[in-house]
Amino acid sequence: MASIKDVAAEAGVSVATVSRVLNDHPSVSADARTRVLAAVETLGYRPNAVARSLRTDQTRTLGLVISDVMNPYFTELARSVEEEARALGYSVIIGNADERPDLQDHHVRTLLDRRIDGLLVSPTDGGSPLMLDAARAGTPMVFVDRWIPGVDVPVVRADGQAAVRDLVAHLYGLGHRRLAIIAGPAATTTGSERVEAFRAALAEYGLPLPDACTGQGDFQAESGRRVTEGFLDLPEPPEVVFAADNLMALGALDAIRARGLRVPDDIALAAFDDIPWFVHTDPPVTAIAQPTGELGRAAVRALVDRIEGRPPTSVTLPARLVVRRSCGESPSPLESPSPVQRSTT
Repeated sequence: MASIKDVAAEAGVSVATVSRVLNDHPSVSADARTRVLAAVETLGYRPNAVARSLRTDQTRTLGLVISDVMNPYFTELARSVEEEARALGYSVIIGNADERPDLQDHHVRTLLDRRIDGLLVSPTDGGSPLMLDAARAGTPMVFVDRWIPGVDVPVVRADGQAAVRDLVAHLYGLGHRRLAIIAGPAATTTGSERVEAFRAALAEYGLPLPDACTGQGDFQAESGRRVTEGFLDLPEPPEVVFAADNLMALGALDAIRARGLRVPDDIALAAFDDIPWFVHTDPPVTAIAQPTGELGRAAVRALVDRIEGRPPTSVTLPARLVVRRSCGESPSPLESPSPVQRSTT
């Protein structure tokens, strides 16, 4: 396996320069950066952060890499992680991947270099060699919200399948039959899981999900706007748009209003990932809420168990449907986030 000295020799620079390039330090010239990155690629070098993380001394510091700090769901998740870690005597360093696998790996590498005791990650995709190497090397790690299938790492997540079934039953009861979904990235477990849950729930009522009513988003508002514009251009637009996350729902709302249409009079809107803003929109948005705070706290507890030698466990908590007025519901004075009661059969 190539070392950092091998990379320095191949690139014709010092070891310190290689280190600065790998840590995105601004003091490195463009030419040196290009040569170092080329040497890394040629030699197949991986920083020795994984090996260094296998240590007995502790820094009482955890790393958290979240998918998008601008998403209120992940903002709340990060807050609960920091609060629980502090209560257990740990500090937290946060990295924002901005839904980019390359930026995610940059943060993972940097955090391991800084000798964190353990790592919490919400993966942007399932193909990160660095995280796979770290997991196989025994780095204390927990996946939160999203996960990488086949990697033996505890997962703390919400199960939204029952809540999606509740949503479809609710929409069917309101008389809606043409439903569409703005799906998240297929490379993420949450992206693929939510669209499959929606498809399966529709099938229970004999409702199709045509390709034209399945739009590919990226968990960003702009993709929600773009996909919804496509739905509205269909010869027979859907009666309901279900956005698989809150930012895409806000983008969908922008697209609907830009056409001079009203929710829910002209088209209904529902979302996965409830956020405080949805209470204040006109009308308030019907949404699926995850137990975000408890997910963050449970993830920290699982990671600390792993760090301190106790067997960690995966945790799955239920999501729930919050009914408001964006799908044609009757106005009610009880629009607080109370769950729809789920059948026990």
